[in-house]
Amino acid sequence: MFKQLNWIERKFAFDFPVEIFPVIIERFRGTPARLEEMTKNLSEKILTFKPDGKWSIKEQAGHLIDLEDLGEKRLDDYLHGKEILSPADMTNKKTYEAGYNQKNINDLLKEFRTAREHLVHRLENLTKEQAAIVSVHPRLNRKMRIIDWAYFMSEHDDHHLTSIRLLKGIKV
Repeated sequence: MFKQLNWIERKFAFDFPVEIFPVIIERFRGTPARLEEMTKNLSEKILTFKPDGKWSIKEQAGHLIDLEDLGEKRLDDYLHGKEILSPADMTNKKTYEAGYNQKNINDLLKEFRTAREHLVHRLENLTKEQAAIVSVHPRLNRKMRIIDWAYFMSEHDDHHLTSIRLLKGIKV
């Protein structure tokens, strides 16, 4: 099995033109549908399986929900001209304490879709000039435009969707 690179080890090149912002938004918009498709008809045993103490499928989904608030806050940071974006909690305390394995997967999916639709709506109403607003990402310690940040979030989504796909392939 192919081992996925740890998220915090990833490096990013943000060198694409701002004109592809609608494409990035479309990818970002599609995460709830892909998550729903990946978790459809899975048993509770598979949804809550935690190999080697790592997050289960439900916890992966819950983590995506948890980060929607940070997404909203960071978009506000950009639009209010903050020099540095709000930091993420790299301990993921919220995810660890949420008890996602005790929640219904359909409720989690609905919550994620609702939160994501709100953020997508805000992004798709930005102007080309706003999509190019720059702020510093605190962990990466580098300047990012809103378009770069949306791409970064899409990559983060795909990192967790890949983790879910890998979990689905483990025999429980």
